[in-house]
Amino acid sequence: MNKFENLEEYDDPILYDKENDAYREDVTILLKWAAKAAAGVIIDLACGTGRATIPLALEGFHLIGVDVHNGMLMEAKKKALNLHLNIKWVKQDCTNLDLGIKSKFIYSVGNSFQHFLTNDAQDGFLISVNRHLEREGIFIFGTRFPSEEELLQQNEEEYWRSYIDKETNNKVDVYTVSSYDPLNQVQHNMTIRKYIDSTGEIVDEVRTNIGLRYVYPKEMERILMINGFEITQIYKDWNESPLTEDSHQMIYVCKKTREL
Repeated sequence: MNKFENLEEYDDPILYDKENDAYREDVTILLKWAAKAAAGVIIDLACGTGRATIPLALEGFHLIGVDVHNGMLMEAKKKALNLHLNIKWVKQDCTNLDLGIKSKFIYSVGNSFQHFLTNDAQDGFLISVNRHLEREGIFIFGTRFPSEEELLQQNEEEYWRSYIDKETNNKVDVYTVSSYDPLNQVQHNMTIRKYIDSTGEIVDEVRTNIGLRYVYPKEMERILMINGFEITQIYKDWNESPLTEDSHQMIYVCKKTREL
């Protein structure tokens, strides 16, 4: 699988927003670091439909949102236009960025780091961040913790959650099927959405696939160091709780220490 084949889960931006747009746990810490960055442009990498970009712009910060998926960017642009926000949206591959500027603060949320499935893709992404970050600038990103619970899931359909589709009033039951490839540290996930009408009948079923790369904490230390970053903080959640062995996420606050 190459980096452009891992986009199936994002082919429906409207569905993505239905399921994810209300999530705001990461916005508070992003606002805190945005305020520390003072003047200048903030860069949101793998911005999607602007879930985290738009709240920062609403607070008066200047943003560039970057994503490789044109449909997600078009939806982000439409949402920003409706709110009269002047956000620059750029379609580029985040492993080979060329934005022509440097920033004091760059972030990438939504566990987007896991979309870079190979060592070369991870390095390309971090090199791009380094080249667009000012010296001593801050880079924040999150990724799932490689716990047994995450990696040793049964390769069978498992219920995840349900929600109501507000447009159709259908109930949507969401299931996942996961299998982990330990040699490549990639978890292959199928998401199954079953749309159920008021009579309880399944009227539609949609399946999407995505691969997610997992990185261990000591491995991440080395990856960041060789790409010119120092880890200043690592948390297990967006409330800035210390990382523990039973964590579900790793939230990294990094400082650029050298040019590459």
